Amino acid sequence: MATKNQKMKSFEPGRGYTKEDWDAVDFPELTAEELDNMRPAMDVLPAEFFKAMEEHRKSRGRPSLEHPKKQITLRLDEDVIAKFRASGKGWQGRINEALRKASGV
Repeated sequence: MATKNQKMKSFEPGRGYTKEDWDAVDFPELTAEELDNMRPAMDVLPAEFFKAMEEHRKSRGRPSLEHPKKQITLRLDEDVIAKFRASGKGWQGRINEALRKASGV
């Protein structure tokens, strides 16, 4: 069986498609002439394409916050951590809220 990064050279059952589907697809290898004629995308595609791609890349992820949280190392008693963890997902945020309340922020 092919690993994730290996190309499959022959049909392998149980991969989500049938033998007929495998046989219906034809991807011949590129010839030496085709490889010689290839050009970088920057030479072929319009500049607007790359500008749009860059704008899309910048817009990914969470929006930046005015006051982002800072990652620190904090040692807490095991029973305190266990109590917050037992309350389920989001326990770190609940610790933050408890600290805000206790500090009067």
